[in-house]
Amino acid sequence: MHPAFSVIFLTTLIGAGQGLYLAMVTGQLYAIAQFVEAQKDQFYAIGSLVALVFLIAGLVASFFHLGRPERAWRAASKWRTSWLSREVIILPIVMALVFAYAAAHWMGWTNPLFQLGASLQVDVTLLLGIVGTLASLALFVCTAMIYAGVKFLQEWHTPLTVTNFIFFGAASGFMLAAAYSAYIGNPLVTFFGTWAVILTFVGIGSRLMHLRRNGRIKRKSTVQTAIGVRHNALVQRSQGAMGGSFNTREFFHGQSDRVVDMVRYAFLILVFPLPVLLIGAAHVTESPNLPILAFLVQFVGLMAERWSFFAEAKHPQNLYYQSVA
Repeated sequence: MHPAFSVIFLTTLIGAGQGLYLAMVTGQLYAIAQFVEAQKDQFYAIGSLVALVFLIAGLVASFFHLGRPERAWRAASKWRTSWLSREVIILPIVMALVFAYAAAHWMGWTNPLFQLGASLQVDVTLLLGIVGTLASLALFVCTAMIYAGVKFLQEWHTPLTVTNFIFFGAASGFMLAAAYSAYIGNPLVTFFGTWAVILTFVGIGSRLMHLRRNGRIKRKSTVQTAIGVRHNALVQRSQGAMGGSFNTREFFHGQSDRVVDMVRYAFLILVFPLPVLLIGAAHVTESPNLPILAFLVQFVGLMAERWSFFAEAKHPQNLYYQSVA
């Protein structure tokens, strides 16, 4: 498939935004449980607003993929059957919840509404955090299922696509939380950095399983089935047209196998070992800059990973257009 950079930016930006929001909520929950030091409300508010900026940037990037942006609202009309429509509906809901969570912390709406058990006091921010977390996880699933639900693209049609989106998005968000904490001199750098490493480790494990699975795929389509001729020896000499077409541009990345392999090796290095080493070095040296560099390196790696994800998918129509594709 052709990796559209608008979609690459969309999925990586909203993934990081969702992950950062989940990191803020996780930090609050750990503070309530007294596992980490409680932070001022402004810490959660500003962090959530940064997450909202990433979500908005991802939404803006998506418009560059539309042929008729003024008709974007119609994408929500098929919510009963389309994962894309569900994503279009849930994304603004997540954005609204992230904004509400930030506003509640900024305004100091932390007076308990009711109490659970002997000590858990529930306020507006905690309720918004829990609801927003569920909505963010639903958004991860919807975004991933847009691709995992395409049965004829065998490289995508697997639950591993969903786990890749969830864990890579969460990892980049927690890495961003570590960078944010380091930038403002907050002591939670190690907390967020540790979770970022754990999530990155799980995400890269899921992606390696995905790569291994894709390398063993048995194709359901052949040249014979592509053109409807049941002959054992078929060789295509021409694509059936004088030049390229929408089919040859949209359903193939146009790069050599060497380029695809180089991008794969690049993301495997940039997503996992380098940011982990940087965040580890930041813990040892107490550097405020290394966590920021770790996030930037990993984010570039995730964009390369997403390009590789799209390029891996072999559309069955390329069997017919193979002389060009």
